[in-house]
Amino acid sequence: MEHYIDQWKTIIAAHLRTIADKKGIVDFSLTLNDIIAEKPPKPELGDIGFPMFAFAKQFRLSPAQIASEVAQSEQLLKDENEKRDWPGNLKAVGPYLNVYLERTRAVTFLLSNAANPDWGSSAVFSGRKVMIEFSCPNTNKPLHLGHLRNNVLGESLSRIMKAAGAEVKKVNLINDRGVHICKSMLAYLAYGEGRTPEDEGLKSDHFVGKYYVLFNKLKEEDPQAEQKAQELLQKWEAGDPEVIALWKKMNDWAVDGIMETYRRQQVSFDEYHFEHETYKLGKKEVLEGLERGVFYRGEDGAIWIDLEDLGLGKKVLLRKDGTSIYITQDIGTAIMRHESWPFDQLIYVVASEQQYHFKVLFEVLKRLGYDWASSLYHLSYGLVNLPTGRMKTREGTVVDADDLIDELARLAAVEIAEKGRADAVGDIQSVAGQIALGALHYYLLQISPAKDMLYNPEQSLSFTGDTGPYIQYMGARASSILRKHDQGEGNAAQGIPKANLLSSDADWPLVRTLMELPSIIEESAKGKDPSILAGYAHAVASEFSAWYRDNPVLINEDPNLSASRLALVRAVKSVLMRASELLCVPFLEAM
Repeated sequence: MEHYIDQWKTIIAAHLRTIADKKGIVDFSLTLNDIIAEKPPKPELGDIGFPMFAFAKQFRLSPAQIASEVAQSEQLLKDENEKRDWPGNLKAVGPYLNVYLERTRAVTFLLSNAANPDWGSSAVFSGRKVMIEFSCPNTNKPLHLGHLRNNVLGESLSRIMKAAGAEVKKVNLINDRGVHICKSMLAYLAYGEGRTPEDEGLKSDHFVGKYYVLFNKLKEEDPQAEQKAQELLQKWEAGDPEVIALWKKMNDWAVDGIMETYRRQQVSFDEYHFEHETYKLGKKEVLEGLERGVFYRGEDGAIWIDLEDLGLGKKVLLRKDGTSIYITQDIGTAIMRHESWPFDQLIYVVASEQQYHFKVLFEVLKRLGYDWASSLYHLSYGLVNLPTGRMKTREGTVVDADDLIDELARLAAVEIAEKGRADAVGDIQSVAGQIALGALHYYLLQISPAKDMLYNPEQSLSFTGDTGPYIQYMGARASSILRKHDQGEGNAAQGIPKANLLSSDADWPLVRTLMELPSIIEESAKGKDPSILAGYAHAVASEFSAWYRDNPVLINEDPNLSASRLALVRAVKSVLMRASELLCVPFLEAM
């Protein structure tokens, strides 16, 4: 069904076209995206506001005159109201067209549809294939806090895009070769003495990461360490059996540990690519581009592209010795991906530090003649800093993902015990783990991806305010009310839900907020911004908290009122479950 905001946009668009025809404006073009919808600042101003400023120049009328003309024409078509899914009245208020929805019909629709697990889904990207690349770890260290932001951004966006109708493929390019990998290997050869993760009681990726940090010690003891790491890489590229065997053993340790963290974070992928399989891709494309004059060979013998006209300077695409660099690989990998799964869009979830890289990559592919290059998108996200400053892996100052989740779970378990909720939640450790994940994911998603952020673990775990645990708690509260009803408490079972009983000013703010889910999912998908949905989830939780505090659900003089309010609680639970799932925040029945 057409969303209620889009339905009213369609109505207003029809009237605007009528006005254009009357005025003889032959080149008047209009899409629904040209009509802006806003939420009025006061309830008495209606449920949706449509500013008319954008049409004043074409119509040569003031915005207030346009609003008045549309509202008057709407009065002539009142008989259409009964044909609409979202009937209501349209009024001109200055330069705005304000819609006052017919509340009973809106409540009826909400209660009939919100219990559907797919409530809120959109067809805005129906028929489109969207590939999303995220995570892309190095195999010389465990995942850290920065990876956690990347992972949850990619996973949440994938879920949101699916909810908006897209066919989504999640891909991960694991960086398992290069001199940084050889540094871990060299330190292991110097200090490892053949030990295994089991020997030291360490998670396997943490074991490998330990030796990457120890490379700093090796450099102090051996001034030739950096050169030896380069020599080790050359041996790897030459296929030296001993080097390959050590590389495989340490990479397996690292990948196994990383996969365990993915499972713990509830992140998954449809396809994995490994750099040792892809790093030579793109070389042929660059050489062919050189022959066609797209690129040029510099005095140093390397192959370059000149992007001075775009303010991007000049960039090496292939070294003078013919070896690939990162961008060479990315050129080939993008082409390979489109050949194997012709996407309509490829989204790279990568930190803002790589903005230049992706601007160059996209332009290279365009100049090579790939039309689909215009559909490539860099979802650039800001850095995650700590109260103590920026993280640095080589100095061992990063916050390991596993350690952080462990600490959050420990703190959540303490909170459960101190609040006396141990019996209510059942398995404390399991629930604490879910609260930890909700706290972490929500905190990382509530801020627009482009912004840098300061991560505060204690703040993220708060059971009040704009946090994941607060949203989980409100979901558990709704579940508790429904559970008590199922156990025979209250008189709702003797009543019948009636929409008109939920049309008062006391109920309408909550109803109105619940109705917004479809447009919020669509807006989040179009903007590639889960923070929009995160803000909405908090709004639902806050509205529900205020509503159930003042409106008894289970016991009322009128059993029909109890049954109606219970139906609204059921809708709240459904919407919170849906939003939480898209935000990678575990939904809890008890907390």
